[in-house]
Amino acid sequence: MAFRKIGVVGAGTMGNGIAQAFAQAGFEVVMSDVAQAALDRAVNTISGSYDRLIKKEKMTAEQKAAALARIQTATDLAALKDSDLIIEAATENLDLKLKIFRQLDELARADAVIASNTSSISITKLAASTKRPDKVIGMHFFNPVPLMALVELIRGLQTSDATYAAVEEVSKAVGKSPVQVRNSPGFVVNRMLCPMINEAIFALGEGLATAAQIDEAMKLGANHPIGPLALCDMIGLDVQLAVMNVLFDGFKDPKYRSAPLLVEMVEAGYLGRKTGRGFFTYA
Repeated sequence: MAFRKIGVVGAGTMGNGIAQAFAQAGFEVVMSDVAQAALDRAVNTISGSYDRLIKKEKMTAEQKAAALARIQTATDLAALKDSDLIIEAATENLDLKLKIFRQLDELARADAVIASNTSSISITKLAASTKRPDKVIGMHFFNPVPLMALVELIRGLQTSDATYAAVEEVSKAVGKSPVQVRNSPGFVVNRMLCPMINEAIFALGEGLATAAQIDEAMKLGANHPIGPLALCDMIGLDVQLAVMNVLFDGFKDPKYRSAPLLVEMVEAGYLGRKTGRGFFTYA
């Protein structure tokens, strides 16, 4: 398998980061979203990110122009029909992802690989919704995509060796360090990371310390570059809750129960940076 044209479904934080990384590495990219406004914001975000690289002398203005020229946008999924690899980066919702995978399976070429950037949902289940389960794989990038080296490559029960090898190769081609992971709720990183964040929320809800104090303690005591509550704000409280629900449903273990404060804050619409308010406030 040789991937030249990459389709990306979703123009949010992860989707535009994935599009940026592939375009910068020389791939043609088509980024799709249901909202034109989201696509416009994504292109502006990518342009701004490239500008920062120019200031750091890691990219030239000519390279920026060439990379942006390799990115096309569309509000219709049909624009992805000629893609060699399609990466779904939609909201962390099983029903939505299953719907998208069925649509992609119908429109994509028979030899195209379909990947999901899901942070916790079963790749085996997503693959089973298609007629090409051997060509489905998880590509879990980390935020911010252009800076984070890791990509978890999750093999569903049906994922073929050829699919895995091709996706591993293209991951390295965009400068990532792939780690092979077996399909399991939360995979590796989020299975460990999200319960830690959840415990920090329990501590906050119990009044053990303030949000700032909890984060400072973890930065100074565990050498974390960012505190768990600020990290949750960056990830999105709704995403954190979705992952905890997947872990709880998958393992039926009470240690994965969501902190009540997390549930309440999501109900209030306090989702973190993207809404301007989470455990901290943002201008």
